[in-house]
Amino acid sequence: MSAIQVAPYDESWPHLFQEERGRLLELLGEIIDEVHHVGSTSIAGLTAKRKIDIDAVLRESTHLPEAVERVKGRRDFTFHGDPYADGMWTFTSGHGSYGYRLYLCGPDNPTHIKRILFRDWLRNHPDDAATYAALKRQLAAEAGGDWKFYTGGKSNFVASIVEQAASHCL
Repeated sequence: MSAIQVAPYDESWPHLFQEERGRLLELLGEIIDEVHHVGSTSIAGLTAKRKIDIDAVLRESTHLPEAVERVKGRRDFTFHGDPYADGMWTFTSGHGSYGYRLYLCGPDNPTHIKRILFRDWLRNHPDDAATYAALKRQLAAEAGGDWKFYTGGKSNFVASIVEQAASHCL
């Protein structure tokens, strides 16, 4: 197993997101509603894996099969289905030392909503973002390439932030 590597924040991440967002809007145009930069690369200053996470929200869930087929037509993306059975249809792509993780979903998808709550909370609470960065560095060092350990080690922190953020939205 290769080591899990997290990198210091890279100022190019927002630009890379915008480039890919433009390609997605061209490809999915009339069936796409919103394209969001999510995950750690979307939070200025945060340590992250070199993958730009993108949630593309379609106008209607009925557009998912068509959107999946359109993205499958791009040779630079690999389709992974709906691996967590949460309505987030997943693709990955690598570009040099960077890559993209694209999630297609319908409107009001609970996983997407949680990602936005988490992202926005950390963007507005730098102390929590710093705590999360330290946790990620620690888990990456301890994981020995075990992705379940790394991801699982973050789950309680993420859940507590989402809960705080959701309670502030009420």
